[in-house]
Amino acid sequence: MFTTVGKVKELLVQGKSLVLAGDESLLRELPCGQWIGGTIPYFMTADGGRTSHEHIFACEVPAVATGAHVTIYDGTSIPRVCADSPYPGYTILILPAFTPLHQRFALDCPLYEQQFFKVVAGWIAGTSVQEIGQTTPKVFAGTTGEVFESKGVAMHVALPSTLLARIGIVNIFETGDGEEIQFPESGFQASECIVAGKRENVVDYFTRTGVDLRLPLVSEMFGTKVNVSIQSLDITGRVVKFFAPVFKDVGYRTAKPVSGYSECFLSAIPATDHAPVFSCNCVLNYLHGQLEGRTTGSMQGPMTFGEIAYQLLNQTLVRITLDPPPWTKIAPHPC
Repeated sequence: MFTTVGKVKELLVQGKSLVLAGDESLLRELPCGQWIGGTIPYFMTADGGRTSHEHIFACEVPAVATGAHVTIYDGTSIPRVCADSPYPGYTILILPAFTPLHQRFALDCPLYEQQFFKVVAGWIAGTSVQEIGQTTPKVFAGTTGEVFESKGVAMHVALPSTLLARIGIVNIFETGDGEEIQFPESGFQASECIVAGKRENVVDYFTRTGVDLRLPLVSEMFGTKVNVSIQSLDITGRVVKFFAPVFKDVGYRTAKPVSGYSECFLSAIPATDHAPVFSCNCVLNYLHGQLEGRTTGSMQGPMTFGEIAYQLLNQTLVRITLDPPPWTKIAPHPC
């Protein structure tokens, strides 16, 4: 729910377990309790996209959960996050943007123990776009009252055996028809790219081809389209900075332009899907798609500096839904 500090306090007094997103000053007002949070002022609400420094988006752990606990992660412990995630159950992970932890997770998480076997989703905490580089994103561990600029927090939620958590990923971008680009090194920035077997400065390439910086680079990884959003072109330093890492020897193409972001998300979400227990979307979709005041149906939550669905994603809608295990839907044998 998109709500007030007062209402969140009431929920915490009632003993609710919460995942929260909001302005730093608001999250600092909250008492200790079973909650985690991250800073962001952009939201998708029932009434449409909103920018607010006066409201908090609260995601309540469902009543059917059999348990929930908070874990704090640093660069040493973050590889355990998937193994720590309960089964059946799910984990909501929040990491602060532009930190070594953010980068290490993005680069290394495909190799984590039990990765892709556990349901780990979440988001990257941020700031107002105008405050990038001036204000540090922060995450909160409500159980201890600690605020972190360089650590992450997770809410691990256990479910009964009658339910399984499922991650849904909605990516409205398609691979464009332009040349394939590869990078000689993995990382959040690049100075060189490889096009048609030839090396070229990536700033020169983007400038020469007139790449629309609002569109992500799209690759195919593990059978899924994965976006990498462009943060900026450093003309002086001759490097391009990204909101997620590009990976060495992976082929990328600039996405096709999209018109009608809100309608695209609504049409891409299966009509049979029910309301998620968690959802987030990318702040770049919010800004470039002009989602202020426009809705994406039941998919409500923070608009973030990166989405987590097993690994770090960009310009993607991520949701968790709860469903009965598939084997419970098998009709009994007539004998």
